[in-house]
Parts: sequence; structure tokens; C-alpha cells
Amino acid sequence: MDVLMDGIVFGESPRWRDGQLWFSDWGAGRVFSVAADGTPRVEAEVASFPMCIDLLPDGRLLVVSSANSQLLRREPDGSLVPHADLAPVSTKPWNDIVVDGRGNAYVNNIGFDFPGEQFAPGIVVLVTDDGKVTPVADGLAFPNGMAITADGSTLIVAESYAEQLTAYDIADDGTLSDRRVWATTPGEHPDGICLDATGAVWLADVGNQHCVRVREGGEVLATVELDRGAFACVLSRGADPKLFVVGQDWGGPDAVGGATGQVVAFPAPAPGAGHP
Repeated sequence: MDVLMDGIVFGESPRWRDGQLWFSDWGAGRVFSVAADGTPRVEAEVASFPMCIDLLPDGRLLVVSSANSQLLRREPDGSLVPHADLAPVSTKPWNDIVVDGRGNAYVNNIGFDFPGEQFAPGIVVLVTDDGKVTPVADGLAFPNGMAITADGSTLIVAESYAEQLTAYDIADDGTLSDRRVWATTPGEHPDGICLDATGAVWLADVGNQHCVRVREGGEVLATVELDRGAFACVLSRGADPKLFVVGQDWGGPDAVGGATGQVVAFPAPAPGAGHP
């Protein structure tokens, strides 16, 4: 394991784009890109917790600003503008986002105020490039990380409370159908996820302090261990693939602080594929 960057307050939502790693630091309210030598660059500042990110096909950044139930877009001049208003659907915490090759964004909502409120099932919405927001999936047990296969045909959602990965077919209009269990993950509470070129999924698990590589059906192929909670992961593309993991000590939302977060890298058996 190599440490690429440390001193992060609460890292999440790693993304790989054009040979570079991106991630959001929820605790610091910043989005970073990271050069190959580990030098960070602040790409945006948004005071929100959660604050997940992804990038549109043309390279513009999308930021889930859960604090005001908005999806923001960074323009080429660096300004942040509203991309979609999520509040009419729900004011509960909005969480992860994944963008497909057509510019459709899928954003999930956990369904209840974590951790103080009683559990309620979460949803996924489709946000098209014109800012229209349409609920496309419901009944999810704490939806977390999401990934889209390379051919754009399947969305996979991590259900942390159900200990499983759930898949949907993606229609031409972006709507979802044929809900099914892609893999059961007993004892694991999948958080952030990513796909590799063989079709396997890497999932991060906070409590178990590791990332696990599983194939469809649930067979475990590999595990990498951390010394702190693993929140999310992403794979590089091309030769010499790396699995990048964001992790930190975790004592609950009220205990965030101390800048225990790191971005670390492990050698990976296959490069990333699909989205993110």
C-alpha cells in the first residue's frame, strides 16, 4: 500500500478521469484533483456533508450538495451553477452519484436522517442533461456507491444495510428495470464501489477496514486491508492499474475531525471499466 495523500478530514467519492484522481473532502468542503506525484489541487469548494462528485462526458464536474438538496455543475470558468434541484423529490440526505457516457446522472438518497432518525428506504433518481429529475428506483436499504457497466446497460447499487449489490437494466431513456441481486456480501456493508475490466466489483467497507473484489454472484476474488475505515475506491485505467481507496478513522458524523483521512493505492489485477 502506498500513501498518495494524507491530512484529509473526510475523504469520499474518488473518481478517475484523464489519467488523474479526483475526490471530495466532505470535512473540508473541497473537491481535489491529485497529480501523479501526490500534489493536490482544489477544484471546487462546497460546504456540504455529504458531497459526492462525478464528471460529465465533457469534463465538467458535478457535485451533490446535500446541504441544500442541489446538484451543482462547475462551468469551464470555474463557477458553480445549479444543474438540478433535488429538493422537490426529497430533503433527506442525498448521497452518491454516477454519470453515464451520455451525460445522465444517477443520484441516490438514503431516505432518512442518518444516524439520528429511524431507518426508511432510499431511492435513486435520474437527472438528465436538461436538469429534469425523475425517481427511477426505490425500496433500497441505505443506497451507497453506484457503478455503471462499460456498455452502459446496467446500474449496480451498493445497499449497505442489506449487505448486497443490487443491479438494474438501463433503458435507452435512462429509466431502470429488472431489479435483481447482483451479489450478496454477507458480513460486508458495501459503501463506495467500482468496476474493473473483467466485470468484477471492488467494494469498500468502513467497519471491516478493507476493500473486497467480488464477481457477480458474490464470489470473493481478493481483499486489501487498511488500518482505518475504507469508504470508497476507484481504479485507474491503462497499464499498471491501481486501486485508489479513501479512508479515515470513523466515529460517526458528530466525531468527524482530526484529519485522519488518506488516499492510498494498491496494485490491482485489472484496470477500471465503466463508470465511475
